[in-house]
Amino acid sequence: MRPYAWLTALALVAGAACTGPGDETPAGRPGARGAGDALFPELGNGGYDVAHYALTLDYVPETNHLKATAVITARATQDLSRFDLDLAGLTVRRAEVDGAKARFTREKNELVLTPEKTVRDGATFETTVTYDGTPRMIEDADGGVEGWIETDDGSTALGEPTGSMTWFPGNHHPSDKAAYDITVSVPKDEDGDPYDVVSNGEPRKEEDEGKRVTSHWRSEEPMAGYLANVTVGYFDLHQGRTSDGIPVHIAVDPDEAEDAEGVEDLVPEVTDWASERFGPYPFSSVGATVDHLPGLGYALETQTRPYFDEAPEDTLVVHELAHQWFGNSVTPREWKDMWLNEGFATYAEWLWQEDHDGDTADEIFDAFHDGSHPESEGIWDFPPAAPPSGPRTSDPPVYGRGAMTLHKVREEIGDDVFFDVLRTWTRQHRHQNARTEDFIALCEEKSGADLSDLFATWLYEPGKPD
Repeated sequence: MRPYAWLTALALVAGAACTGPGDETPAGRPGARGAGDALFPELGNGGYDVAHYALTLDYVPETNHLKATAVITARATQDLSRFDLDLAGLTVRRAEVDGAKARFTREKNELVLTPEKTVRDGATFETTVTYDGTPRMIEDADGGVEGWIETDDGSTALGEPTGSMTWFPGNHHPSDKAAYDITVSVPKDEDGDPYDVVSNGEPRKEEDEGKRVTSHWRSEEPMAGYLANVTVGYFDLHQGRTSDGIPVHIAVDPDEAEDAEGVEDLVPEVTDWASERFGPYPFSSVGATVDHLPGLGYALETQTRPYFDEAPEDTLVVHELAHQWFGNSVTPREWKDMWLNEGFATYAEWLWQEDHDGDTADEIFDAFHDGSHPESEGIWDFPPAAPPSGPRTSDPPVYGRGAMTLHKVREEIGDDVFFDVLRTWTRQHRHQNARTEDFIALCEEKSGADLSDLFATWLYEPGKPD
């Protein structure tokens, strides 16, 4: 993935890779439809690597209507005659590639673009898509919802695993991370009061234009599409800093303010604690959005600004902030490796309790193993590193048994080596993608031990280990 800081340099050399006067335009070939993920075969696309998204959104909460433009800067990884973007619903009005009108068609959740000229392998190119409509909310097989979700005073966009394609076109597989600039313009309500807009990264500018307010947020560190978020509504906004000086941005719905009173102190406290356990915080800001969305039933680790549907318990804050290291900075290459997200974040909860006069990790492990823990139901349904289908990547084995795997590794190699492994993992793969095999190799390298039987038993074998 090309970091955001390289965009200017890439743009300067792009012309060298494009067809010039007297050159023969190559025939090229279409980019792959899908990123090759076994659990989500149609998600993501091939033939290019996105470096940056510039999303300009004009949203009307009263009608839930969106008008938008997406400018996508990418590098071709082959001679590209045609390529796909993931987009569910919405109406595409125009598409351009490098300023020239591009032909486009829609096929299910694919926006298929044919540029005027073949994009040369290695060239940086810019795709602009203008679109509008009412963004979709997706209902998953387990009854949960994702995508663009209306709230009682606005909306929120929650993307795991496929919901991000309901509000912007892109390469929506976690293997293609990119920097983001998200600009949102919202009219004031009927009383003339402005809505608040919360997104990822840092607020760069807010302009009051009389009848509407425009907010610009920037995420310079790479981000997977499913972690992008825009939340519109009325919020109490709090700003602060961690002890390391990291800016903290917290938004709390007034309906949750009383129950969420401690969140503005808890977020920096957890961030400082996790930095000691897992290594330096990987982003340039941190925070939380506490919304009021009864019935949603989950929180999400949206990058730098975890989203909570109601006032959260302390361990849930720990879980979602731990994801900033495990899942957001170090992101799985494929969805089958989701235990690298959820198992690690669940084990962070165990460590937090152990460090704060709660049950020890040993005691929590035993409660999961004997079935007395309230979250232990279903953890033996399948091995955590081998989910049987895409919808099941959020099932109990990926969380509880994933955390149990980490505890068995800790027992086997000892605390000093185990926590060295965690800090090395977050450093070596910072802002990158990784696989289960990478983690196993690191554990064996650091410990000098053959851990193949341990990982085979806890990650890959069906049934309950002794």
